[in-house]
Amino acid sequence: MVDDGDRPATVEDVHELALAMPHVTVYPKTEHRPVYQVGGKSFVYFRNPRPDAVDPETGERYDDVIVLWVESGAEKEALVQDPRTPYFTTPHFDGHLSVLVRASRLGELTRAELAEQIQDAWMSRASKARVAAWLRDRGE
Repeated sequence: MVDDGDRPATVEDVHELALAMPHVTVYPKTEHRPVYQVGGKSFVYFRNPRPDAVDPETGERYDDVIVLWVESGAEKEALVQDPRTPYFTTPHFDGHLSVLVRASRLGELTRAELAEQIQDAWMSRASKARVAAWLRDRGE
């Protein structure tokens, strides 16, 4: 089997990686813009175009924003302030433990980097017992 972790990440990877986590469900009637949940808590979702995330040149709303939960405010700040990552936030998400990324910029991440971020998002929202079992099953 070929390791494809170094290739650029894609939208399909978001879906595949989120669904690969244990106990994941898709919130009903969100199939076109899925909301991935664990234990009834969202950890990754595809956002509708909103007035707080717009193209600075055209003013048009971004229609490809993905929200990923993070463990802490410090992690959020580290991700959005690192110029090497495509993550960002908006004032609407002040105080919210999540980062935003445009689907059109996912290729700036490797599949492995995206996998780590989605796994971290899942761990930030899953129960302690589920996280412990998942880590144990992975030998961590």
